[in-house]
Amino acid sequence: MTLNTVLLVVLSLLVAGGLSFFQYIYKAKNNSKLNLFLAFLRFLSVFGILLLLINPVVTRNTLEIEKPPLPIVIDNSSSIVALKAKDKTQELYAALTSNADLQQKFEIESYRFDTEFQSDTQFDFTGKQTNLDAIAKNLKSIHKNVVFPTVIITDGNQTTGNDYVYSFANNNKVFPIAVGDTTKVLDFKITQLNVNKYAFYKNKFPVEVFFQYSGDKNALADFTISQGNTVLSKKAISFSKAKNTAVATVLLTADKIGSQVFSARLSSREKEVNTYNNTKKFAVEVIDQKTNIAIITAINHPDIAALKRAIESNSQRQVTIFNPNKINSLSDYNVLILYQPNGSFKKIFDENKIAGINSFIITGTHTDFAFLNQQQNNLDFKMSSQKEDYLAGFNSQFNLFATDDIGFENFPPLENSYGKVTVNGSVSVLLSSKIRNIATNAPLLAFAENQGKRAAFLMGENSWKWRLQSHVNLDSFDKYDLFMDKIIQFLASNNSKKSLVVNHESFYNSGESIEITAQYFNKNYEFDEKARLTIALMNTKTKQTKNYDLLKSNTAYKVNLDGLAAGNYTFKVTELNSKTAYAGHFEILDFDIEKQFVNPDVDKLKELALNTKGELFYSDQIAVLIKTLLADETYKSIQKNKVIRTALIDWYWLLVLIAIFLSTEWFVRKYNGLL
Repeated sequence: MTLNTVLLVVLSLLVAGGLSFFQYIYKAKNNSKLNLFLAFLRFLSVFGILLLLINPVVTRNTLEIEKPPLPIVIDNSSSIVALKAKDKTQELYAALTSNADLQQKFEIESYRFDTEFQSDTQFDFTGKQTNLDAIAKNLKSIHKNVVFPTVIITDGNQTTGNDYVYSFANNNKVFPIAVGDTTKVLDFKITQLNVNKYAFYKNKFPVEVFFQYSGDKNALADFTISQGNTVLSKKAISFSKAKNTAVATVLLTADKIGSQVFSARLSSREKEVNTYNNTKKFAVEVIDQKTNIAIITAINHPDIAALKRAIESNSQRQVTIFNPNKINSLSDYNVLILYQPNGSFKKIFDENKIAGINSFIITGTHTDFAFLNQQQNNLDFKMSSQKEDYLAGFNSQFNLFATDDIGFENFPPLENSYGKVTVNGSVSVLLSSKIRNIATNAPLLAFAENQGKRAAFLMGENSWKWRLQSHVNLDSFDKYDLFMDKIIQFLASNNSKKSLVVNHESFYNSGESIEITAQYFNKNYEFDEKARLTIALMNTKTKQTKNYDLLKSNTAYKVNLDGLAAGNYTFKVTELNSKTAYAGHFEILDFDIEKQFVNPDVDKLKELALNTKGELFYSDQIAVLIKTLLADETYKSIQKNKVIRTALIDWYWLLVLIAIFLSTEWFVRKYNGLL
């Protein structure tokens, strides 16, 4: 307490004592025990009230012992059951968490992981994927700037996420416990199968398959690809102890339109412990048309290559790059991308007025805006020779097609000439422009749809940086490429807008995320936020039907169907108010990646332990692990002095005491006839 507070407290003592003395002793001129008792009660109540008015802050010091954390992380994926290590895993967990010495030295924390990382002590070993990388990311977030060991009970077989060996911090030791039988057994395995999702009718498409062999002797296996009961391809693959991997490439003919399911199988006369990993199903959507896109440009720019790569990530698209003076026939193309048009594009614009092909115009510092104003009337450009950087702002009310915000506002700026861009007529803005986070009220990416003809405008060059930044943020180009694909899909179609638009894949692998999105538009073709969408889903084999509601996001309605069993499904999305409906179907392929393994990945776990200066242990070495953790002097408890400052007004019991003192005084006076 400060000196002023101490003086006020002393003054309160004097005031409370003076008032009590004056009323019950001096004034009464009687020193009876009753008056002394009443004076004491009055002194306490007045002093308590004055203390509350002064409200001094009371400081209290407490000593706390902070133990280092010891996360014990359990692999909750179904591969633990497949390797017959479920009981052993639970036994190891119980031995660690119940050890009194470990409890005394560490603050033991229990976690489990499969696809996700969770704080939990209940393990069901039903996870469909294994993501060890999630452990590192979450523990770094939970324990920032803390040195601690980590114990992971796992088989080390990761099926999703980044390479976990290099994800963990080097200053925090990791002690993996490998569970499962480490004895090497004979096994043939299809490790990976590469095939495009789409193929074109009557064309051939490649299937690339990677094999792995575990065994000490020479062996021969037959590799077949079949569809139903028909064998389409058959090859003999030879293995040995030295040659334990192989690759086969097969060309198949797309002779049926629609979703086609195939089965790749590696079989041998040798006896195997696990035959589930010998077969892998895959599907290909056979289509009878391809979208041809022409990128027309008079300059060289990194944007051109980025556009081509992003668009051709969908095998239904084919991009050809032309100089405006060297393209022969526009009618061979479904979409024209006009990159920074100038006077040399006049022939292109004149021919397209007759051909009526949808266009995507991208401007930049080399664009002739006066020429562009003459060739189109959707946007009016009044630009100067000065250059400017434009940031993007996402419009969540955009409704021409469904798209998500992939982080546009954090993307690098696009460079364009400085000036004013005015919208004419029916133009929808997906991205607005900002200069140094100040809104310009001008479009950055806009779309126009007039009399069945569609056009898109991107006001700025260097969009290749957007694709690169998307990969930095998400470790993949997929989100950006999908965004670009939706633009091309919009431009490639001249169909009038439907009131109910549903997006889904034709097939999914078992264990993948299954999400169906839908948009519903009112009579003005505006996104209806009050729509009520449901989906009725039926398994065509069991006839079992399930109903779900679609939940609204910013630009679409979504439903997540994770956990469905493999099989064929039909579905119907219905808007309940208008009874508008959409029917579709998809197939879930039977594939459990967690059943692919016959042994724990000891090599990976050993590398992880070495990289973090930890140590790999096996399931029969739990006592050695406990001894190692206890003997490590790196991890010590920290004694901290905790200073607690509490304002006296927060002491509610003081108010209760004051009420008791006043009440007691009143009852005593009443009882003795002093009122």
